[in-house]
Amino acid sequence: MSLEQQYTEILGQLGEDVSREGLLDTPKRAAKAMQYLCKGYQQSLEEVTNGALFSSDNSEMVLVKNIELYSLCEHHLLPFIGKAHVAYIPNGKVLGLSKVARIVDMYARRLQIQENLSRQIAEAIQQVTGALGVAVVIEAQHMCMMMRGVEKQNSSMVTSVMLGEFRENAATRSEFLSLVNN
Repeated sequence: MSLEQQYTEILGQLGEDVSREGLLDTPKRAAKAMQYLCKGYQQSLEEVTNGALFSSDNSEMVLVKNIELYSLCEHHLLPFIGKAHVAYIPNGKVLGLSKVARIVDMYARRLQIQENLSRQIAEAIQQVTGALGVAVVIEAQHMCMMMRGVEKQNSSMVTSVMLGEFRENAATRSEFLSLVNN
């Protein structure tokens, strides 16, 4: 059974008349939307970075702030929306700027929990760059908490992962967190 047919079945199970005008193309649109929202499964780290790793003698922190992210919670298939801050300390190589955002997107476009998303991004940056340290902070609002359950509209979740120098060196971690909060 195709994804489109399964959406037709779901709509029927919800009590909808799947033959009414407003829903005629909904299963096709919903299937297409879900495939887009989960396109990260069709991507690999190698494809996303596409060789954009460059030699550099810079050993100072590289930080990309406020990377928008959109993901689906794996528990309810509802969106969580937020921003990621990603930093690394180069060890002879720097990654093309847009590739950091593409790595965030690749992992966000999979069914996720925010805690795992933070770690996947950090480990991917570490793997690709061989950095001396990587830090990732994500702040997001979860529709599964806002639209259902406790229905708390102003809540957000913050997760962080610190690897290498960011974990071992309090001054480096403090510098990162200070820059993120400015």
